[in-house]
Amino acid sequence: MTKANRTRNFIIEKTAAIFNTKGYSATSLSDMTAATGLTKGSIYGNFANRDEVAIAAYEYNSKALSEQIDRALNAKETAKDKLMSFVAHYRTAWKDEFDRGGCPILNASVEADDNLPFLKEKVQQSISSWALKLSQVIVEGQEHGEFKKEASARDYAYVMITLIEGGIMLGKITNDEKHLFLALDRVVQLINNEIIR
Repeated sequence: MTKANRTRNFIIEKTAAIFNTKGYSATSLSDMTAATGLTKGSIYGNFANRDEVAIAAYEYNSKALSEQIDRALNAKETAKDKLMSFVAHYRTAWKDEFDRGGCPILNASVEADDNLPFLKEKVQQSISSWALKLSQVIVEGQEHGEFKKEASARDYAYVMITLIEGGIMLGKITNDEKHLFLALDRVVQLINNEIIR
């Protein structure tokens, strides 16, 4: 890895948490220089502008979340157990996620929807990728006779994401994780009552 690549990665790693907690619009160049200890020239010598740093920070944050989801889904053998492991991940990881500012996809979604068109496509890609992972698990379960054939894998994947993201949002804003746990309970009910044969 070249020195330039190391510096670029250092900037991303040091600013990713700030973008996620403070917001992509509100994070300033002075926030970035304070976090990295680098000068404005050093930062803009590695990135064209602040928006490029914001995109890189979002990609870093969303990749970390994607890897957590992958670990949860790949920890089990059966499709049902994979979905339950996915839900269980949020029951144990919620505090760390809240402390890091909440879900990076949710946070970026709120900002990108109306104010940050340069980030919106990246967020849409993250959500589509997340839904695809869950859909593939449901299809796997259907192919192995675990899940109902008529269950729409894509629709259920998006409903699960909606419930979990809504639970994170309410839990974080109210400082009460029970909202997330209620949402997770509802996901489990969907799996048990509507998806499993």
